[in-house]
Order: sequence, then structure tokens, then C-alpha cells
Amino acid sequence: MKKYLLLLLIGFITKSYSQEKFSVYFDFDIHEVNQDSKQKLADWISKNKDAEILKVYGYCDSVGSNSYNDKLALRRANFVLKTLKNNRMKLIDQLEVKGFGKRFEQSKNQADNRRVDIYFRLKEEKMSDKIVQLKVGDKLRLKNLNFYNRSGVVLPKSEPVLVELLQIMKQNPKLKIEIQGHICCQPQGDVEDISTLRCKTVYNYLVENGIDKNRLSYNGYGNTMPLYPIPERNEFEQDENRRVEIQILEN
Repeated sequence: MKKYLLLLLIGFITKSYSQEKFSVYFDFDIHEVNQDSKQKLADWISKNKDAEILKVYGYCDSVGSNSYNDKLALRRANFVLKTLKNNRMKLIDQLEVKGFGKRFEQSKNQADNRRVDIYFRLKEEKMSDKIVQLKVGDKLRLKNLNFYNRSGVVLPKSEPVLVELLQIMKQNPKLKIEIQGHICCQPQGDVEDISTLRCKTVYNYLVENGIDKNRLSYNGYGNTMPLYPIPERNEFEQDENRRVEIQILEN
């Protein structure tokens, strides 16, 4: 079992890039972003200067003909692409720029359909490198730590995240952390207390593998600390809200 986990860890560390998505929203029948979306796009660009752009996909709501919406969606995609180029973002050679019009599974909220999705990847910094830069009170998201739906059971592909965190705790004996769980998508609150289940899974894993309980605590915060308002507008915002973080108590 230990050998299996070690192989998983090696594979996890050598995978130095992760693909992500950011969405830009548009007003009805307009291919240029409004001031609010323009600012959000500018903020995203400033925080992701090292991002490598993979795909730029444009979409429309269900109003209008297929032909009209196909062209409008492509104009939206090209508008965003021009903004990325003007800001000297890195584009891959095989960059995909497409307009899907209204030919996709539409959201019931029409405003969510008027958008451009930017698919990108970032070179991931090792968790151990991030930890040494953090001070008391700082938080670090355990990226790629995913669970089965409505449970505290970690997906097999996410086990290397736990292995890496364990190694960090062993290599930094003065490090103390609080493990914090958060959920998405439920305005009524964390009825099943899934956020606590998930951070307790991380806590139990560390304790069972030799980490002193005095160095650890955990707390499920449900939907009380979202990064984006609930209900979320899209899958990206859901993923950002659905997370497990560690907060540095001593380092």
C-alpha cells in the first residue's frame, strides 16, 4: 500500500500543470464586455500572468437564430482573445477559438449563457514550496483534493495530495494547522455537514500516519465563507467554493 501511495505521489508531483477555466459574461446581444466584466477580466489577467491559454469558447443565450448566434458567439470569443493578446498572455500554438452560439446545454438563467470560457493552465508550485512562504493566519487550498459526491471519501486520484501534506507535516515538526472544509451550491446551508466530514478525513489521515493531534485541528464552515456568492453562476465558481484549506496556526 505504501509503495502504491509513493507511486501516486511521484505521478502527482511530476504533473506540473493543471487545466482550469475562467468565464467572462456579456450583456444581451453585445459582443463587447461591459465595465463590470472588463474589470473582472483585467483582475484575472493581473493574477494569472503566467497562465498559458488553451481554448477560448464563445456562447449565446437561446434568443435569435442559430446562424446569428453562431456569429455573435465567435465575435465574443475573438473580443476576449484580442484582450488576452493585448495583455501579452501566452497562447499555445494549437489554440482553439470557437463560437458555439446556442448549440450547447443552456442554463435556465439566460445571463449565464452569454459568456466566453477561457481554458488555461498554470504551472503548479509544489505545496512544500508554498508552505515555507506562509505566515501565521495564511491559508492554503489543497488543490486537486476531491471527494465522492456528498461524502468524506477521497477520490483515489486525489490520494497523492494527502501523501504530500503528510510529508510536509513530517518535514516541518513545528508546523501547526487548522483544516477547514467548505461547500458550494447549497443556499440552505450544509445540512449533511459534508464540510466537516471532508476536513475530518484529512485530520484522521494525518493522525493515523503519525502526526500529533496537538498540531492539528479541523472545522467545517459549510457555505458561510464562499469565494463567490451562492448560488454560483457556473462550474468554475462552484469548484472554487467547494474546497478544503489549511490555515497556518504556527510555522
